[in-house]
Amino acid sequence: MKNTTKNKVLLATVCSIFAATAFSQSAYANRITNINQAKNKALKEVKNATVLDVDKDRDDGVIVYDVDLLKGKKKYNIVYRASDGKKIEYGWELQNYYARNGKSISKSHCQKLALKEVNNATVTSIVNKTDDGMQVYKVKLKKGDKKYTLEYHASTGKLLEYEWKIVTQAVTGNNGNTGNNGYIGESKAKNIALDRVPGARVIKIEFDTDDGREVYEVELADSSFEYDIKIDAATGQIIEFDQDDLD
Repeated sequence: MKNTTKNKVLLATVCSIFAATAFSQSAYANRITNINQAKNKALKEVKNATVLDVDKDRDDGVIVYDVDLLKGKKKYNIVYRASDGKKIEYGWELQNYYARNGKSISKSHCQKLALKEVNNATVTSIVNKTDDGMQVYKVKLKKGDKKYTLEYHASTGKLLEYEWKIVTQAVTGNNGNTGNNGYIGESKAKNIALDRVPGARVIKIEFDTDDGREVYEVELADSSFEYDIKIDAATGQIIEFDQDDLD
């Protein structure tokens, strides 16, 4: 019996090592080492498109390739991780679309459109705003390890923008603070944002990484405007502040 157990453990160990090795070899084979590889990979996804730009960049300490393409009336953006060729961001934006502002569809109708576009997702926020003179709904969703942003024309319900990116959730404690990482915590980030916009209400707060820098992204709104504030997670410094009309 003891020998049988040892053999099972040995077999399981060997299988684990083999699987890890196979995964490593697969990742190595799919890696991207130059701009041409990234360009060709993107063209396989968006066939017959025109490549507008390819950049090699570093995101959260990881080398990535950022590809912009144009096909018909859509401009695409795809981001690949260089180490294994994994697609970590994808999106498109409809170019030169114009429709006259009229009676807006309801938020509940727009939410249904978004959930049909991203099945089994959770809507985290939906805001009616003005973008380039058009009334739009900006919808944010979460599904698995992906965070989605969709933008619809408020009158026609036309999907104008679609984007997702893979996100890594930060480990947080019961008090809304991150673990022992030296961060200020969600509670303090919320207070910093409210000090900047007195009288506003916090819609959402998230811990994220932006260009290798840990930040809190805070969304607020009052009776007239929607605010997006990005706060350095370590120092509490406000590093970005955006204000949009809210209808």
